[in-house]
Amino acid sequence: MKIATWNVNSIRTRLEQVIDWLTLNPVDVLCLQETKVMDAEFPRSPFEELGYNLYISGQKSYNGVAIISRQPLLNVSSGFRAILPDLHHEWDEQRRVITGVIDGIRIVNLYVPNGAAVGTEKYEYKMRWLTALHEYLRLLVLSHPAICVCGDFNIALEDKDIHEQVSTENHIMATEAERQALRDILKLGFADAFRKFTTEGGNYSWWDYRAAAFRRNLGWRIDHHYLTPILYERAKSCIIDVAPRKLTQPSDHTPVIVEF
Repeated sequence: MKIATWNVNSIRTRLEQVIDWLTLNPVDVLCLQETKVMDAEFPRSPFEELGYNLYISGQKSYNGVAIISRQPLLNVSSGFRAILPDLHHEWDEQRRVITGVIDGIRIVNLYVPNGAAVGTEKYEYKMRWLTALHEYLRLLVLSHPAICVCGDFNIALEDKDIHEQVSTENHIMATEAERQALRDILKLGFADAFRKFTTEGGNYSWWDYRAAAFRRNLGWRIDHHYLTPILYERAKSCIIDVAPRKLTQPSDHTPVIVEF
């Protein structure tokens, strides 16, 4: 089985690129982030013509997540409150979480808030959101031994996940508070699929549109697959496919694929 994650930065803008990629790379599951479209306006037909099932949680212009799967998913839900019903409804106003089960594997597709800048309201929201995510995943782990949590985490866990021209001190997506929040989540029983196979730096999944960042490989590795032990042991590979980032008007992210 192959599961891919890709922040497409607007599915309608990038539809042709995503369909072309999926035709060449017929993964079993494709998890999308930043779809930026209401559910009723999601371009379903091109995916259905390729034989995929769609599970969508979107909103107008911002955020949005989707799971596109060859097999129908079971136990699909969106938002935190499906698992944490006592959580305030504000935490699901932004469409950032969707999950479902395929072949006994629970896939959790996330679009973690960016946080804007340290000290801002958006940064504080991100930190509280990560706290809610911790509790959400803590409960899922109790009932599901095989979990793949993937998506755009907007956090580079280590300095080697960021190009050397960045000073990480107080830099959004690399602050110690963000990293510690992610470490605490991983302590629930998750491991980084990419790092099972590749330990060196210089491997990135996101490059700013500015300053010729992609051409100069000034990137960040912020798109991840985190696996529970039973899946981590089964993982055969985890790669970053940079080809879509070379296209005209691409997403600023590129796909990351794990294979079991």
